[in-house]
Amino acid sequence: MTAAQFPARLWVVLVATWLGGASVLVSAAVEFEFGERPTADVFGVAALLAAALVAEAHPVPLEGVEGGRVSLGIVFGTAAIVLFGWAAGVLVLAVSPIVHLLERRSPVRIAFNAATFALAAGAAGLAASSVGGSGADALVERVTLAFTVQFAVNVALVTLVVTLSSHKPFGRLLLRNLHRLGAPAGLMASAVLMLVVLWERSPALSVALIGPLLAIALYQRSTHREMRALRLALTDPLTGLGNHRHFHERLHRELLVAQDARTPVSLCLLDVDDFKRVNDRFGHPMGDRVLAEIAARLRRGGEAFRLGGDEFAVLLPRQDEDAAREAATAIVDRIRSLPVADGVYVTISCGVATLVADALERDELIRLADSALYAAKEHGKDQVRTEGDNVVDLGELRHLAIGGERGARYRAAVRLAEAVDARDAFVGAHSQRVGELAARVAARLGADAEQVELARLAGSLHDLGKLAIPEEILRKAAPLTTPERRIVERHPQTGFRMLASLGVDRVAATVLHHHERWDGSGYPDGLEGEAIPLAARIVFVADAFDAMTSERVFGGRLTSEQALGELRRCAGSQFDPRVVDAFVAEIEADTAVDAPALAS
Repeated sequence: MTAAQFPARLWVVLVATWLGGASVLVSAAVEFEFGERPTADVFGVAALLAAALVAEAHPVPLEGVEGGRVSLGIVFGTAAIVLFGWAAGVLVLAVSPIVHLLERRSPVRIAFNAATFALAAGAAGLAASSVGGSGADALVERVTLAFTVQFAVNVALVTLVVTLSSHKPFGRLLLRNLHRLGAPAGLMASAVLMLVVLWERSPALSVALIGPLLAIALYQRSTHREMRALRLALTDPLTGLGNHRHFHERLHRELLVAQDARTPVSLCLLDVDDFKRVNDRFGHPMGDRVLAEIAARLRRGGEAFRLGGDEFAVLLPRQDEDAAREAATAIVDRIRSLPVADGVYVTISCGVATLVADALERDELIRLADSALYAAKEHGKDQVRTEGDNVVDLGELRHLAIGGERGARYRAAVRLAEAVDARDAFVGAHSQRVGELAARVAARLGADAEQVELARLAGSLHDLGKLAIPEEILRKAAPLTTPERRIVERHPQTGFRMLASLGVDRVAATVLHHHERWDGSGYPDGLEGEAIPLAARIVFVADAFDAMTSERVFGGRLTSEQALGELRRCAGSQFDPRVVDAFVAEIEADTAVDAPALAS
């Protein structure tokens, strides 16, 4: 922020500080010039001023405070107050910031620092003069009081200016600065006491303090470098948010804390909608600026991270699902108002998941949030979805991923198939019938037990991706529009992503390709002939037959003979001829078995 951009109330504080500091400095100069003092005291003040100038030119880096560093000049200024009176302390502290002119710093800032030092030193001198006596206790009291007042006035004025320029709350910022500066302030107060004691014995002995002060400065610089290296390792350089590594470390830590405290943990995963278009239309520099602005708005919603590209996360410890949804909605609303250009705005989709103390697993929380995010994308973007919004029970998906005995996997598949069928236009258990038909055809083709099980599971889950399709499209009686058809045709990819993330790769691949055609005109990849997985070719035929012979909510179906005729007609173009032959044989054999029973 330039001086021209300062708000009016900030100028009021700056001008008041300058006038007050100038008055104190002039009074100190008059007092020092006309007051009676030994020549040795003048040289002593000059020595302390020289030390303060060196300290001001080489401040000690400090994490978490405004400006990122503190000056040891306060040690020499406070010592001058105690040793030579308030006027000497004001001159030492108020003059020392002049060294920053060599660094071409803002004159406004230099003048404010000088005025602040003058006011703080004047107040410290007044406080120290109230302590009488000459013993050790009195000396400790004078040093403590002078340093405390000097420190408090300095921190309060700097915090006030930062508050007015950044609109941060004064009380919270003041407490943070006092907390961060508490330990360094204690060390500097001790250094003041040591300096005063050594000086009173012999000014030459005060040189011995150079070693401890230098050690403090070197230690702090080393610590700062290590902290900076660690911060860079955990921070995304573009946005300043925590990176992917930092996200997982923080999530792991918060889950452990929540487990001990038996509190919930919520996670928001966010993805910028159509961000590639922003880069393509306005260029990558504009895209980077948009990401940085999104990061700034995410910080107001919780502890935010950039996971990569246009993907972000916000961690919400100790917040239940309702609170997390409210926070996520506020984030989405803030992002929605972010302009890219005239009339062009950015939107973001958000998936929210919450785990309680009895089920605190990191991978599960991420998986739930990711599933909710995908649902938000599939249902129109620019919205918030929670795992509770999803029809599918992802716990059943975990049963598929874990493996275990065949019956448990099959029961999990059946329950997932029921969730799909409840939303589709078919009457009855379409997905389960496809799974059974696929398994029977695979067995007739001579597949081993593992391939038969694969066909059964993939057949039961072939329409899993339809959970992300609006029900009004699934149950629409009229012909689908082109955009609606494209949405429906994405369901193999959706199901694939849901299953692939769990490690059931062969089931996922079968689901992905169960609409590929023998002649290569299918989707999503246009595979042809033997390049299509066998299980996918089987599921395709079983799905088509059951779709033709099943009753739909809006009516219309073929007889079994008509449907088999349609399969034969399309063999070699739409369907694998060998699979069609096996399927027809299986259905006809089943019909032959049932016929005598019907006749009796």
